[in-house]
Amino acid sequence: MTFVNQLDHEVLTKRLRPRDEDFRGAYFRDTTAIIHSYPFRRLRHKTQVFFSPKNDHICTRMEHVLHVSTIAATICRALDLNGDLAWAIGLGHDLGHTPFGHAGERVIDEMMTEQGGFRHEMYSLRVVDHIINYGKGLNLTYAVRDGIQNHCGEIFDKSVKPDFREKDLPAISTRDFYPSTWEGVSVRVADKIAYLGRDMEDAVQLKLIRKEDVPAPILKGLGKNNSEIINTLVSDVIITSKETGEIGFSPDIFTLLIEMKEFNYENIYLSPVVERYHQYFRRILFALKDYLDGIFQKFGFDQKGYETEGNRLAHRFGDFTGKMQSFYDRVDKTYDMIVIDYLAGMTDDYAIECVKQIMIPERFESHFEEF
Repeated sequence: MTFVNQLDHEVLTKRLRPRDEDFRGAYFRDTTAIIHSYPFRRLRHKTQVFFSPKNDHICTRMEHVLHVSTIAATICRALDLNGDLAWAIGLGHDLGHTPFGHAGERVIDEMMTEQGGFRHEMYSLRVVDHIINYGKGLNLTYAVRDGIQNHCGEIFDKSVKPDFREKDLPAISTRDFYPSTWEGVSVRVADKIAYLGRDMEDAVQLKLIRKEDVPAPILKGLGKNNSEIINTLVSDVIITSKETGEIGFSPDIFTLLIEMKEFNYENIYLSPVVERYHQYFRRILFALKDYLDGIFQKFGFDQKGYETEGNRLAHRFGDFTGKMQSFYDRVDKTYDMIVIDYLAGMTDDYAIECVKQIMIPERFESHFEEF
C-alpha cells in the first residue's frame, strides 16, 4: 500500500511569508527553527502528567514531544513517508501547552470562557505563528502548521486518514479536524502511543499504582513496560496500515489500547492524588492572572511603571508587553490575550516563583530587622 499526499508540494511547503529555502529542505528547516525557539526550551520545565520537579526520571513535556517525534518518524520511515515533516510536527505539536500540564490547560480554559475557551492545539498554532519572536512567529510551512493544529491526542480513532483539503488554519477552533498529510496523521497516532505507556510507568515509579494493578490483558497483550508497549503498538500500526491503507491499529490491539486508556484515566489522571495537586495549580494561576490583569490596567505599556512594583515578574511582564504591543495592535486589534499569552508560556517553576514574588516581598524579613 502506497501513502501519497494529495495536496501539491507547493501548498504543503508554503509559508506565511515568502522565504528562499536552503540545503536543509523546508521541513528540516522548520525542525531547527522549533528547536531554537524559547517555547521549545521551556518544555523541559513543563509538566507532562506528574508535577515532580525534583525527580529527573519523570517524563516532562520536552521528553514527551521527543517520544512523539521518534515514534512518528519511525512510522513514516516504514511507510516511505517524509520523516523530516513528522519530526517537525512532533517537536512543535505541544508548544502551546500551559504550565502544570492538562490541569493548567483546564484552568486557563476556565479563564477564557467568554472568548470560547482554550485548546492547546489551537494555541500551539498561535505560538508558532505569532508569539515566538515577539509577534513574528517562526514562519513555518503549511504542512507543519497544519499537523500542529490538528494533532489532538485525546480523541482515540482506530484508524485515521488525512483531510486532504487546504484549510484556513487560524479559523479552526475545535478538535474535529484532521491533518492534511499522512505525516500529520502519524503524529496524531504517535501522540497516544507516546504517553499512555510512559504515564503508566511513571505512575508505578511514583507508587501511585502498582504493576499488579494493571489489568493482566494489557500486560500480556501490549507489554510489561513502556519500551515493550511502544514496540507492540508501533509494530501493529505499521503492519495494519500497510494492509488497510489507513494509519491505525488492528482490532485486538485497539481494544487493549482503549482498555489501557480507561485504566489510566481512572487510576492516574483522575486519581485523588493527582487531583489534589490541581487545586494548588488553580490557585497559583488565578493569583498570577489577577495580579497581571491589575498591573496591566494600571500601567499599560508604561515600562517605568512596572518597575515600581519591585518584583521581577512585573519587570519581565512589562518587558513582554512592550515587545508585543505592535503585534496586538496589528493582528489582535485588542489586548484581551496579553495576560493569557504570558501565563500560558510560563514553566511550572517560573509560575511558582512568581507567586512567591507577589506574595512575599524580597528582603521582607531583613527589612524589619533593620529597626
